[in-house]
Amino acid sequence: MSKSHQRIIRASEIAQYIYCAHAWWLGAIEGYPSQHHQALSDGTAFHRLHGRQVRTAQHIKVLAYLLLGSALVIGLAGVWRLLSR
Repeated sequence: MSKSHQRIIRASEIAQYIYCAHAWWLGAIEGYPSQHHQALSDGTAFHRLHGRQVRTAQHIKVLAYLLLGSALVIGLAGVWRLLSR
């Protein structure tokens, strides 16, 4: 199979295949649409929200390290000033 015709198989497809190989075949190979539109929509919304929460947590972590570094520099400057008197 050439690279242009290769298809990426996602973890969710493997899980669907393990759960029901026939349902996977109907959707992935035959192209029948899923009957679980609401569940798929809810899952997509949940994953988007979770992704935003992870990015926010990463930004907060970076900010915390910057603040910690700033406090350390200020503290060292204060100690230096006291010791150099």
